[in-house]
Amino acid sequence: MDSNTITVRIIDTREAADAVVAFLLSPQAFDDERPTPGEEEHFRTLPYMALEGKTIYWYATDAAGAVVAATGVAENEQRTGGYTWDYLVVRRDYRRGGLALRLAGEMLDCLTARGARFLVTYTCDLPVYDGVRRLFERLGFTLNGRLPHYYFDGEDRLIYYLNLRPTDSLQR
Repeated sequence: MDSNTITVRIIDTREAADAVVAFLLSPQAFDDERPTPGEEEHFRTLPYMALEGKTIYWYATDAAGAVVAATGVAENEQRTGGYTWDYLVVRRDYRRGGLALRLAGEMLDCLTARGARFLVTYTCDLPVYDGVRRLFERLGFTLNGRLPHYYFDGEDRLIYYLNLRPTDSLQR
């Protein structure tokens, strides 16, 4: 991967949302071949929600214009500056080149500029997700919880938290 040929954008057109959805549903997106029905629905809908301002979705394209990575966030239901990060996905042949870190950096810069207070994200405890867990830890996230058998029997959900205002007191 030549990082000079990668362009990162925010979804702002129907065509971009279509391309990201097609990428998320492609066999090159995820290593876990058993998405839940809810995840499949997310892949089909969350990028379009960016057009309505309900999510923010970033995507990366190669020199030919093909989507090679995507990620998104949404403000939580309390609307008090907390965000949820969903689906950081990098095409298999573009992994280990810093693209996940680049997308995460764009997202964190955006959230900081918006005055976001914190970011919560989730992943599965299966070994196939070891890489994303390492990325969360590298970015400063802490593991804050585990929900047993959340995705399927034997697949726990791990909850990660990042304080985006580390100098703020978290006491009331």
